[in-house]
Amino acid sequence: MPSRSRLAAGTAPSPSDLDAEAGFARDVAEGLASHPRTLPCRYFYDARGSELFEEITRLPEYYPTVVETGILRACLPEFARSLGGGPAVLVEFGSGSSLKTELLLAAVPGIVRYIPIDVSASALAAAAARLAHRFPALDVRPVVGDFTQATAISLHAEGLARIGFFPGSTIGNFAPDEAIGLLSAFRTTLSPKGRLLIGADLKKDLSVLVPAYDDAAGVTAAFNLNLLARINRELGGNFDLTRFRHLIRYDEKKGRVEMHLESTCDQVVTVRGQSYRFRTGDTIHTENSHKFSIDEFRALGRKAGWQPRHVWTDERALFSVHDFVD
Repeated sequence: MPSRSRLAAGTAPSPSDLDAEAGFARDVAEGLASHPRTLPCRYFYDARGSELFEEITRLPEYYPTVVETGILRACLPEFARSLGGGPAVLVEFGSGSSLKTELLLAAVPGIVRYIPIDVSASALAAAAARLAHRFPALDVRPVVGDFTQATAISLHAEGLARIGFFPGSTIGNFAPDEAIGLLSAFRTTLSPKGRLLIGADLKKDLSVLVPAYDDAAGVTAAFNLNLLARINRELGGNFDLTRFRHLIRYDEKKGRVEMHLESTCDQVVTVRGQSYRFRTGDTIHTENSHKFSIDEFRALGRKAGWQPRHVWTDERALFSVHDFVD
């Protein structure tokens, strides 16, 4: 989505740009008017948000990236053998920088087409250029968009096996019913006889879990607060970021980490002419990250119509990678 500054510089907005901005404005208005207040986590990932998230993945507290990468290095040869060696198309839902994808592409030489889907055009462009250089025979077809709408994408995959890739435990951002719906949509996209390689974070001690979402350097806090900065930039909001703080909670009953933005004082914020009153301690709930047992996640896949095949984990049982079959 073009920022206000790009539009002011004379870049004409396309209908899809205007639709996206209208959707953003609608979701922000509805979320700030609700009680409790919420904002959809998908809006974290503008260009700056995507940069901050990549920085988060390199933090010492943030175990999912390094642990999942290690699992993938260990399991991909077995996964590749199970595919049978024929030509395939790879669809990555929410691809970001596509760094883990390089491991998959190197392990499965039969992949001839790669379709990364992401809301960040800049992340897609950088990843596509890098992968085209490393894998010159690979047909890379980036799609700028919301991966939850992937059923509308045409794969042009006649005669190709279909592989989906959804690493990073992004599935944990969705409530259980939403996760089942999303996995079902992935199955529709990848049918017939598709495969889905998906990462899921596991339940663990809070001494490991909480710092991953509240790092000492404050990068995750900046990532969370950038959502308010984006509202200011794109929707004319007047959030004072110094009057909100990053807040982490763990809901043991629901098995999830919650990210919030907490007002540190009584204040009134305006977005597109609409005022919203905050009292000290009021929060905006910005993200959930559900954690699973292996059996819980396999059951989730079955409810979406997938058949769990293989599961791999690390020695400390921090993270898991699952192979689902249509």
